[in-house]
Amino acid sequence: MTKVSVVINTLNEEKNLPRALLSVKDFADEVVVVDMFSEDETVKIAKDSKAKVYSHKKTGYVEPARNYAIQKAGGDWIFILDADEEMTTGLKKTLKKIIKNPTADYFRVPRKNIIFSKWIKHSRWWPDYNIRFFRKGFVSWNEVIHSVPMTKGKGLDLEASEENAIVHHNYESIEQYINRTNRYSSIQAKDLVDKGYKFDWKDLIQKPSSEFLSRYFQAEGYKDGVHGLALSLLQAFSELAVYLKTWLIVKKDPENVKINVKDVVGEMKEVQSNLNYWQADALFKYGGGLKQKIKRKLKIR
Repeated sequence: MTKVSVVINTLNEEKNLPRALLSVKDFADEVVVVDMFSEDETVKIAKDSKAKVYSHKKTGYVEPARNYAIQKAGGDWIFILDADEEMTTGLKKTLKKIIKNPTADYFRVPRKNIIFSKWIKHSRWWPDYNIRFFRKGFVSWNEVIHSVPMTKGKGLDLEASEENAIVHHNYESIEQYINRTNRYSSIQAKDLVDKGYKFDWKDLIQKPSSEFLSRYFQAEGYKDGVHGLALSLLQAFSELAVYLKTWLIVKKDPENVKINVKDVVGEMKEVQSNLNYWQADALFKYGGGLKQKIKRKLKIR
């Protein structure tokens, strides 16, 4: 008989873990919890639920512990769930059908991100596909933060519907977002430098502005109201933090401090040109007419 293991990595998740465990109760043959030495009741909650509990050293982010957790699972199929997520009834039904007649070796599952108490449907937050369900041995993670897992065999996407989605109880407050950004951006900056990235001051302008424009305009974040605007700005801030931290790591290199106001103005003009384009594009989609269409094509004010 086919066995399914749900794998959850944790660190101080006493608030979220009960919800995640309850959501997999009628789906998993076993639950494996790998904890990074939590200082709250996380481990007790996991043990009380009859999960198999293991420990892994703290790494600051989850990817290094993913493979270890998967190795501890005994199932033929693995489902990865974060502690701040939960499975829906519809998703469990879909996966049970797949198990009976699998058409692929791994599946990308949509995530319904709840941020500041709202389901974010644009800004690149939906369908937010992640590889979460797979035959054991067909998916593995490297140790790079937010990395895409390595796969073999055939992969498929589940239909991007609310019924098929993991519910992700993501950021609840601005403080939580900023704290997580501070932690993650330090890791990302170090990874960039370790991979040979050479600091370029232009990235302090181009990277955050590109992030904002791509999320708010290209990915139609404006359809999420103030939430979309806030998240687009916060994601831009996150990019700024990453590249400022790379600057601090390599700032002793004299070539990285050559800058003058004319060059900055030139970069800002490029940003303005891109902004003009996406403003016109958004207005045209809202029925702005021929004038906005021409602006969109010519990138003019």
